[in-house]
Amino acid sequence: MKKTYDIVVIGSGVAGKAAASGLASAQKKVAVIENDLWGGTCPNRGCDPKKVLVSAVEAQTMAAQMKGKGITDAPSVDWPDLMAFKKTFTDPVPEQSKESLKSAGADVYMGTASFINETSLKVNEDVLEAERFIIATGAHPFILDIPGNEHFLTSDDFLSLPDMPETITFIGAGYIAFEFAAIASAAGAKVHVIQYNSTPLKEYDQTFVKEVMDQLEDKGITFHLDTNVTEISKDADGYLLTGDNNFSLRTDLVFGTTGRVASIDKLNLEKAGVDYDDKGIKVNDYLQTSNAAMYALGDVLSKKQPKLTPVSSLEASYIVSLLAGRLNEPLSYPNIPTIVFTSPKLAQVGVTVAEAQADDNKYELSEIDASSWFSYKRKNEPVSKAKIITDNGSGQLVGATCLNSEADELINYFSILINKKVKTDELSDIVFAYPTIASDLSYFYS
Repeated sequence: MKKTYDIVVIGSGVAGKAAASGLASAQKKVAVIENDLWGGTCPNRGCDPKKVLVSAVEAQTMAAQMKGKGITDAPSVDWPDLMAFKKTFTDPVPEQSKESLKSAGADVYMGTASFINETSLKVNEDVLEAERFIIATGAHPFILDIPGNEHFLTSDDFLSLPDMPETITFIGAGYIAFEFAAIASAAGAKVHVIQYNSTPLKEYDQTFVKEVMDQLEDKGITFHLDTNVTEISKDADGYLLTGDNNFSLRTDLVFGTTGRVASIDKLNLEKAGVDYDDKGIKVNDYLQTSNAAMYALGDVLSKKQPKLTPVSSLEASYIVSLLAGRLNEPLSYPNIPTIVFTSPKLAQVGVTVAEAQADDNKYELSEIDASSWFSYKRKNEPVSKAKIITDNGSGQLVGATCLNSEADELINYFSILINKKVKTDELSDIVFAYPTIASDLSYFYS
């Protein structure tokens, strides 16, 4: 059956759902196509369920730090109970997301979209034509092309793991590996993290990354750097990983955590006239593809900005205003904070340490050890550090990297200071509740 719409949105994740709902509310005739879970990765098998599991790590870590200082024993993590709690958040999401789209006035289609030409696509037995299309299909785990790669589990599997094994191994040392390693270790597993080179979490300052690794190693996690796994084989004892230089490791489960790739392989983009590269779909400053009738949002994009949920939300808000005729300016991205929810947490925003070190005529870099500050010492945190970057010309804060258990909150304060260009005297006029993380800001920003 052939149907015609103003706008067809492919993907119901954060970007697609927000765009479709907003445009339907603006009286556009909208269709949404989803081939997996309604609501997308973040609330189903991404940032939201991960953060639920992180809560257990935070509780256990806090108790362990306070042991002998008013707390007698650190709690253990009951993995099945924790997973049951996680499911109270994730189980309702698909149906709620689908119904939310329908309530907004959008038609919904369950199936895989494939373009027929530059103005229409097919989903199941329906052909949908539209004036405009929005591609928001997100990304999926990348799987290394090595013998035995069928044995790899992914982040999707970890977040649905019914029982925690005795030994668990992550191949790839990026965000996901560091976060899941901390969670698995807290749940009692012996954890290995394997990285083919010497720079895990390469986007971050490596001295702080080393601090994180030291803390994780103290909790029993083993890192194997400069280690190239070349094969995975299964036997009665689990899985055997082998690699260069006679590397060998037995493990109960092995997860591929070497990043994510844009989910574009089934879209038939060539027939739609949409250009892409190995990072995703290419767009201009208006999120418009090489086909002027098609736009793309979220993690499916080939972009320098981090592929994060709030970035997808920003892009969706922009595209709604653009296609509803409320603006015609190009999209402007603010400085975007990023964070690794490991133990301790690591976060950064704005100019990076590497960028500051490469241009010391323009930037001033200062390192602050806040371990003895009351905010951190009262919880007996083993490490609390920050690197602050200011512009030599204006003295304005332009970048920050922080490492402690409150980095997820602290980096948001730094983001406000940087994006709003808050000056020292303006900050001193603000009275924060004391003693809190916010009330410490003036000690960093001076």
